[in-house]
Amino acid sequence: MENKTMNKRVYGILGISSVMGNWNADFSGYPKSLSDGTIFASDKALKYPMKKMWDNESKKVIYIKSLNEKLLPKTLEERYIQVFGKDDFKSIEKVLSNLMTAVDIKNFGATFAQKECNIAITGAVQIGQGINRYNKSNVNVQSILSPFRDKTDKKAKNSTIGTKITSEEAHYFYPFVINPLAYKELVDLGVTEGYTEEDYQNFKRTALVSATAFATNSKVGCENEFAVFVETESDAYLPNLSEYVTFEKGEDKNIIDLEALTNILNDMSQQIKSVEIYYNPYTTELVNSNRKVAKHFNIITSKEV
Repeated sequence: MENKTMNKRVYGILGISSVMGNWNADFSGYPKSLSDGTIFASDKALKYPMKKMWDNESKKVIYIKSLNEKLLPKTLEERYIQVFGKDDFKSIEKVLSNLMTAVDIKNFGATFAQKECNIAITGAVQIGQGINRYNKSNVNVQSILSPFRDKTDKKAKNSTIGTKITSEEAHYFYPFVINPLAYKELVDLGVTEGYTEEDYQNFKRTALVSATAFATNSKVGCENEFAVFVETESDAYLPNLSEYVTFEKGEDKNIIDLEALTNILNDMSQQIKSVEIYYNPYTTELVNSNRKVAKHFNIITSKEV
C-alpha cells in the first residue's frame, strides 16, 4: 500500500460553549468537575458527536453504540461484523487493514480486544481534557413533572417528578495534537497508507461543526465556538495550546485573549507553516491575535473575517 502520510504536525484548540446545556455529565447528572470545583469535560464528550456525524454520513465507524435484534448493545465483535461483513480474526493483517479504514480508528486509534486478535492502535489524533475557562459558571437544577404516575407506589396520586441539570454557562477549551507518524509501523506492514491530508481535512471539517450539529436534549445549547489549527514542520513540538488562552465576559461579547498563544507562535514562527483561527464573531471578540500570522474565519460560515 502506497505511503501517503502527511508530512506535518498539527497542534490546536477546540472550544465548546454550553449555555443552559450539559456538555458532559458525571454519573450523578452534574457537569464533571475536578476536586477544586473546576468544571471540565472528557475527550470522549468531544469525540462522540464527531463519530455520530461520521456514522450519519455512512462512513465506517466501529466505536459507537448500536443495538442488536434483541435491542441490546452490540458487542465489539458484532459491531465489527456489522461494519466489515464477516469475522476474519485469524488474520491479524486483515483485521488491521479493516480497522484502519474505519474513520474513528484512523483518527483516534483503538483497543481491539478479541481473544483471537488483541490489538492496540495509538491514534494519530490525541485530544486532551476540556477545561471550562469561565470562572463564574453555575449549575442549574430544574424539576420536571412527568406525565405518568409511578405504578410501584400504590399511594401515589400525582405524576412523578424528575430533574434536568444544566450549566448556566460554560466554555470548554480542548487541546489536541495530530502526529501522522503514529502509524509508521502500520505503514511499514502495508496495512494502511498512513494518516493523510485527506484524513486531516475530514477531521478538521467535523471538529468545527459536530458539537453544534449534535442536538440532543442535554446538548441543545452546546456549540462549537472557537478553534485553532497550527500546522508545523514534522519535527516541531508545541505545548498544550489551550493553556495559553483566557476567557472572560465583556459588556457586549465574550472575550478570548490570545496574548500568550500569540507569543508562542511568534517565537516558533520558523517552524510553523500556517495558523487558522475560527470563532463566532457575533458573540466573541478576540484580543491580542496577530492577524499578520493567523488567518481568521467565521466558525459558522467558514468565511474569512
